[in-house]
Amino acid sequence: MFPNLRAEMARSDIDGVTVADIIGVSTRTFRNKMSGKTEFSRSEMFTIKRKIFPGHTVEYLFTENENIKIAQ
Repeated sequence: MFPNLRAEMARSDIDGVTVADIIGVSTRTFRNKMSGKTEFSRSEMFTIKRKIFPGHTVEYLFTENENIKIAQ
């Protein structure tokens, strides 16, 4: 899930441990959110956008279908 977020993390060389720390969750919880087992909260999504990827929209980062193109 979240192919755009995964791609941007890879491009920026940011790992899940870093993102988990920024949003205040465990690495395991972050992995569960990335896999779709649990959901990101609205505040977590906006924190990721604001603190890590300010140049991208929340819609772009958290799109679930890699076939959908959303303007940045």
